[in-house]
This record gives sequence, structure tokens and C-alpha cells, in this order.
Amino acid sequence: MTPDPPPADDDTADLDESLEAIHEHLAATQELPVERTPSRWIGEAEAVAADLATADLDAPVVRERLGHVRSLLSEVETTGDDAADDHLSRARSVTETAIDRLDGD
Repeated sequence: MTPDPPPADDDTADLDESLEAIHEHLAATQELPVERTPSRWIGEAEAVAADLATADLDAPVVRERLGHVRSLLSEVETTGDDAADDHLSRARSVTETAIDRLDGD
């Protein structure tokens, strides 16, 4: 019988979940009628978030890229769609939480 694997570090698991959530919220806006200019900014942020959600990166790189996501999303005031605005708000919130978590380490 093989021993159970060690438990995952809670902070790492939480961060991974946050990175996936950011990507999911931004990707969800692709299905909605978002205005052209906001769509460009969100698309760029979504591409960075996709990389964050799938790549095995060191914490300083994750922190830097989360900063890029935050910066890109700061360019968007509204998307022109209430559901997309909700996803955008949630992505911003999770991004800030993830950055705060990394800054606390």
C-alpha cells in the first residue's frame, strides 16, 4: 500500500483557484455582447490570465503578470453589458485578492 501524498499547501491551492477564477470570469465575457474597445483590453487580460492559470510559474512572475492583468482591466470602465460587467468586477476582485496574498508572503 502506498502512503497518501502530502497535503497540498493551502496557500498554493487557493492561489491556483484564484488564477483559474480570474481566467474563467474573463473568458466568460467572450460569449457576451461587449463593446469593441473594452473587448480588446479584456481579451489581452484574458490571454495573460490563461497563461497564469495553466503555467507553473514562480511567485514573482505570477505577481508581475497579475499586475499586468490589473493594469489592463483598469482601462475598462464598462463593457456595455451588465453580465460582462459583473464578470469583470469579479475578475478584478479576485485579481486584487491574489495580489494581496502574494504581497503578504
